[in-house]
Amino acid sequence: MELEGKIIQINPLQSGQGKNGTWKKQEFIVETKSQYPKKVCITAWGDKIDQFGLQPNEDVKVHIELESREFNSRWYTDVRAWKVDKLGGQQFDGQPDVLPPSNDPPMDEDPPF
Repeated sequence: MELEGKIIQINPLQSGQGKNGTWKKQEFIVETKSQYPKKVCITAWGDKIDQFGLQPNEDVKVHIELESREFNSRWYTDVRAWKVDKLGGQQFDGQPDVLPPSNDPPMDEDPPF
């Protein structure tokens, strides 16, 4: 699923120790851009936190997974980000950016025109 909007808040980093080792997560709030805007709390886990490089007031498209689980007869829903596209054009999916080779002349040479 995808969700588009503006990051209006980034919550403090949370971390702890679990049965599988150390974990960290960070929640951020995205406000959708529609006739009736909605605020959605989304969680980034582990290395994705640094890879996404989120900043307040950025317009983003967040690719999410929804998961619900039951605990003590109550249901809890988690909205997890697995990829973030910054609508300014740069994409953050955890993969390093690879630029194509440039045909531009080096900066110390005069342009050919």
